[in-house]
Amino acid sequence: MQGDMKNLTKRQVAVQIAEETGLTQQEVLVVIQKTLDIITEALKDGRSVEFRKFGVFDVRERRPRVGRNPHKPDEVVVIPRRKSVRFRPGKTMKAMIN
Repeated sequence: MQGDMKNLTKRQVAVQIAEETGLTQQEVLVVIQKTLDIITEALKDGRSVEFRKFGVFDVRERRPRVGRNPHKPDEVVVIPRRKSVRFRPGKTMKAMIN
């Protein structure tokens, strides 16, 4: 990869894939974006997305709860039910990271 950048961007991934495969950066960007769109659509529909050995994306529903504004502790704020995406790494990824 290029440099010691803190974050890896979609563009940087596309550049590396293009260099390694001979595809154009634009072709790679289209494939990456389509992949992300399909993953997002599946999660929106309540389905999990599994990449063997890499990990699993799924949607978790968080229950409504009561919170407080730290600047106004007497004020109670109801935090509504919401959904969030969770990622659970697979065995291979866990092994590589550790």
